[in-house]
Amino acid sequence: MLSYRHSFHAGNFADVLKHLVLVRILRYMTQKEKPLLYLDTHAGAGAYELAPLQADKRPEFEGGIGRLWSRPDLPEAVGDYVAQVRRVNQGGALRHYPGSPWFARQMLRGNDRLALHELHPADFLLLQESFRDDRRTRVRREDGFHSCRALLPPAERRALVLIDPPYELKEDYQRVVDTLLAAHRRFASGTYALWYPVVERRRIDRLEKALRESGMRRILLLELGVAADRPGYGMTASGMIVVNPPWSLAAEMQPVLGYLAEILGAEGGGHCRVVELAGE
Repeated sequence: MLSYRHSFHAGNFADVLKHLVLVRILRYMTQKEKPLLYLDTHAGAGAYELAPLQADKRPEFEGGIGRLWSRPDLPEAVGDYVAQVRRVNQGGALRHYPGSPWFARQMLRGNDRLALHELHPADFLLLQESFRDDRRTRVRREDGFHSCRALLPPAERRALVLIDPPYELKEDYQRVVDTLLAAHRRFASGTYALWYPVVERRRIDRLEKALRESGMRRILLLELGVAADRPGYGMTASGMIVVNPPWSLAAEMQPVLGYLAEILGAEGGGHCRVVELAGE
């Protein structure tokens, strides 16, 4: 089942970063035979039909996955991500874009589990229908900020938790920190991936400060921007903060983010950061 709800945003530069990092983490974690739990706090509808071009508005995927779709020079990590998107498109044309749950379903093994949370009633029904035949998956119409904690620690003793709210409320910037800290207290060895948008830089500065001072160790920040920060512009950048990242992720993503900043940046305004917020 495909959703039109976020079709103008699906596949934009922020999705490219989020799902590229998600693919790299899943690729690393599935190297071990032991099963793992994938937990998504805000799963959305699952997959999206990309919006057609309109006279007064260009769909955002054209500045994201659309710029990568036919390039012959993709770095290996980016090529792996694009290959996953191709699996939900037939015939070579880019018409659909998978949400985070679809990336996870495609890459996880038969002995892994998926726990997907979505509170929006329409998106929940679409998500539930998409995964109704997948016995590995349980879809919950619940607030992922709260309900994810009850699933930790998992029976598998391995987990990847994606915290990816829409940030429609200003309180979400604090709620993601509170949720991450509470989850980490319950299961300190889990891998946590927190996505954030850069609309007002000061909010991200406070988010970084809170995590630096949290006492958690091994925190990596990966950020991709397409324009310089400026009020009123909208989202100029987005980032992923990963707690307990794969040991190779920082070194792998440094050149990849540079490539994406050059390709996806608007009029040469692309930029990126790889920052260790907390070490061992």
